[in-house]
Amino acid sequence: MASSPPYPPHPGAAPGSTLRHPHWWQRPAVRYGAMVTLLALSGLVILALVREQTGTQGFLVGLGLAVLPVPLLLAAFRWLGRVEPGPWRNLLFAFAWGACAAALIAIVANSFATRWIATTTADPAGADTLGATVIAPVVEETAKAAAVLLLFLFRRRDFHGILDGVVAAGFTATGFAFTENVLYLGNAFGTDQLTGGSGIASVTAATFFVRVVMSPFAHPLFTVLTGIGFGAAALAADRQRVRRVLLPLAGLLLAMGMHALWNGSATLGQFGFIAVYGAFMVPTFGLLTWLVVWTRQRELRTVRTELPAYAVAGWLRPSEPFALGSMRARRLARKFAREHGGRPAARAVSQYEVYATQLAFLRHRGRAGKAGADFVTRERELLLELWHRRQAARPALEHAARLTAPRVPYGAGWAYGPVPAVWPPHGQPPYPAYGENPYRR
Repeated sequence: MASSPPYPPHPGAAPGSTLRHPHWWQRPAVRYGAMVTLLALSGLVILALVREQTGTQGFLVGLGLAVLPVPLLLAAFRWLGRVEPGPWRNLLFAFAWGACAAALIAIVANSFATRWIATTTADPAGADTLGATVIAPVVEETAKAAAVLLLFLFRRRDFHGILDGVVAAGFTATGFAFTENVLYLGNAFGTDQLTGGSGIASVTAATFFVRVVMSPFAHPLFTVLTGIGFGAAALAADRQRVRRVLLPLAGLLLAMGMHALWNGSATLGQFGFIAVYGAFMVPTFGLLTWLVVWTRQRELRTVRTELPAYAVAGWLRPSEPFALGSMRARRLARKFAREHGGRPAARAVSQYEVYATQLAFLRHRGRAGKAGADFVTRERELLLELWHRRQAARPALEHAARLTAPRVPYGAGWAYGPVPAVWPPHGQPPYPAYGENPYRR
C-alpha cells in the first residue's frame, strides 16, 4: 500500500499566525454541560408534572403503553438516514429535546393560554376548542422545531439535506409523542379507575387504539414537514439567504396547519376524525413516505455519480463508488470486515462509508455552485479520513462489489463488473486475493 496520500494534507494555520482562544462560554464542554443540564432539569420537571396529573399508577401504565411504538418509529427514521447516518449524540439530543424540553414548553404554554382565554371570554368550552385547534399546534410545532433549528445551526457538518432534516424531526417528534402519550394514557387509566371501566370497552383501550395503533406517526408526520424545510434550506447556497429562511418557515407553517386540522377533526361531527384520517392523513403519510424513500435513492445515485472522480485521482479503488452507492453492498462490506477483522474493522468500514458519502455530497454541492468557502479544506479533511481507514475498508468494499455488481458481457463469456483493470497503481503491492483474509497480520 502507498504510505502517503496522493497530495499532502492541509497545512492548517499559516506559519507565524496566532490562534485565538475561545471564550469560556464558547468551549464545547461548557455548551455540552449547559445543554445536558437543561434537558435533565426539563426531564425532572415534566416527570413531576405528568405524575401529578396521572398519579403513580396511571403514570406507570401510561409509561408502559407509550413506550411500545417508540423503538419502531426510531428504527424507521434511523433506516431512512442510513445512507449518511448522523452521530448518535445528535439523535439522542433530538429525542431528549422532544420528550423533555418541548413537552414541558407545550404543557406550560398550552395550559396558561387556555386558562387565560377561558378567563377573558368566560367560555371554558370555547377556550378548550381554541386551545386545541390553534394554540397547541403553534406552540408544540414551534417547540419541536427548535431542536431541528439547533442542529441546523450548531451541527451544520452533519446536516446536509432533506433526509437529515427528516431524521432529526422524526426523532424529536417521537420523543414528544412519547411524553404526550404517557400523559393521555395515564389520565385515561385514572378515568377508568373512577368509572370502573376495563377491557376493550375502557377509556384506556380506546386511547391506546387511537394514539398508538391508528396514529403513532401523527406527531412525526407534522414535524417532518419542518424537517423537510430545514433540509431544503441546507441544500441552498450560502448566498441564497432568503431561501434559507423562508423554506424552514414554510415547512413550520405547513406542520402547524396539518396539526391544527388533525386536532380540529374532533369538532367536525361524529365521523369527522375518520374522514380527516382517511381522506387527508393517510394519503399525506403515503406521499411523504414516497418522497423520503425517493430522496434516499437519489442520494445513493449521487454517491455513485460523484465518487468516480476520486477513484480516477487514486483516492478510491475503481469498484468503491459502486459499492458505496448500494446499501446492500455496504451491509455486506461491514459484515465481511466484522468476520475477518472484528469490531474495529467493521467500525472503520462504517466510518469509511459515512465519510465517503459526505465527500460525494460535498462535491455535488460544489459542482452545483452551492459549496461554502471551506470547500477545499473540508474536501481534504474527508479524503484524509478515508485514507486513514483504507486498509480496513478497501478489502471489504471490494468483496461487497464482487458479490453485488451486475453481470456484464465480457468477450465471449460473462464477467462481473466493474472490473478494476488498471488497479493497483504502479509501485503498490497487489490487492489481497479473493477469499484471503486481508486483516491477517
